[in-house]
Amino acid sequence: MENLTNEQPKHNDQNMHLETERASEALDVVHALLDKREALQEAKPAESAESDANSNDANPTAQSPESELRTVLAGLHSADIAHVLEGLKREERLLVWSLVDPERDGEILIEVTDSVRETLIADMSRQEMVAATTSLDTDEIAELADDLPREVLEEVAENLPVQERAQLRAAMSYDDDTVGSQMDFEMVTTQIDMSLEMVLRQLRSMDELPEQTDQIFVVDAQDVLQGSLSLEQILINPPDVLVSDVMKHNVLQLSPLDDMDDAAQAFERYDLVSAPVVDSHNRLVGRLTIDVVVDVIREQGETEVLAQVGLKEEQDIFSTVASAVRNRAPWLLVNLCTAGFASYVASMFETTIKDIVALAFLMSIVAGIGGNSGNQTMTLIIRALALGQITPANIHDLIKKEITVTALIGIGGGIIAALFAYLISHSIALSAVMMAAMCINMLVGAIMGMTVPVMREKYGKDPAVGSSVLLTFATDTMGFLIFLGLATVFLL
Repeated sequence: MENLTNEQPKHNDQNMHLETERASEALDVVHALLDKREALQEAKPAESAESDANSNDANPTAQSPESELRTVLAGLHSADIAHVLEGLKREERLLVWSLVDPERDGEILIEVTDSVRETLIADMSRQEMVAATTSLDTDEIAELADDLPREVLEEVAENLPVQERAQLRAAMSYDDDTVGSQMDFEMVTTQIDMSLEMVLRQLRSMDELPEQTDQIFVVDAQDVLQGSLSLEQILINPPDVLVSDVMKHNVLQLSPLDDMDDAAQAFERYDLVSAPVVDSHNRLVGRLTIDVVVDVIREQGETEVLAQVGLKEEQDIFSTVASAVRNRAPWLLVNLCTAGFASYVASMFETTIKDIVALAFLMSIVAGIGGNSGNQTMTLIIRALALGQITPANIHDLIKKEITVTALIGIGGGIIAALFAYLISHSIALSAVMMAAMCINMLVGAIMGMTVPVMREKYGKDPAVGSSVLLTFATDTMGFLIFLGLATVFLL
């Protein structure tokens, strides 16, 4: 705590520590100062202005918790402040937000999650929103566009230069999951007939390079992309060498309409830091950078994890109770109905369970192992779909492989389950039924684990949404039906 609170305010984010541990430490410090503030308010009765003045005179060096909070916040990277805000209750979050330097509001709004951003923007006046947004780059303004009131966005757009206004409208015209909505308009370009010395002079004339600049894009007079020139080539070659002699002609190009999933895979496959974005006439209109791609990959991963358990969207952990209920309840209610149906299936074999009591202990094992097997298959399939590895040409081979693997594991697991059943019941027939039910239900889980995401993908739906709930329904219902049905046929 001492290291953070004793820091001098810094506004250059490049000089700040970025470790995850620091963000967590900062959250602990802020919590401690908020607790200190609350304790002081509870302990100190209402005092007159005169008594307050006397108290300050007696201890002029004392800092209020608010002042300490400002000092801590001033020394943090914007991403760390976003982490702190996401970990606070609504009332505490708004208090801390009011203590942040207004000049940093825009960059912090970019860093926080969508749900937290909504609460922060709702607490800002129109003038504050305009001031915060005006300080951002065009692509960052476009990222905030969906969360800003229309009148604020219009005022910000009116204050932009003509070129940046056109860029903002272009970025906002693309769907959220396309390259066009994420591309950056700040980039360095050069001409094919220039020398490296001229390029160096061009670079030195700039105040700073755009972030994630690893290459300079070579264009002609009509901005048609010709290739790229890496910074490495500029540094290692003589200054009189022409750009055309050392430039790279075959450059991966993206379209604004390309899906971000495909772009992310290209960045991972080719180890890219940036890539040019061109229109239908091959004119350079922007670039995509690795920092944006990493953010998109992280968000997609979080979305898939939430979707598998039926959560519709990313949610503030301190959201209102009503909002949390709306987000969580639908698929839980579906799960309740499916569990009820599975119980109904089990109740159909009431006589069998009464005659063979051991079935009541064993049937949950069959259902549970089938569900776990299906979850393994489903996770692999969802990942393969996201990476574009499943095609009509290889789907049949994939099905054969997964069924073979599951069958082998099912036989092995079935033998172990049969031994366990024998120890409980001392019945070879029951052990055989246990083994058969285990193998069959694991195959059911594997088939459902493949079928649910593939069919949802085929019909344009998110393959992860609710898949876990549907899989549990199938393996529970079929597990009870198979196990108790076999027991009824062969043991009674």
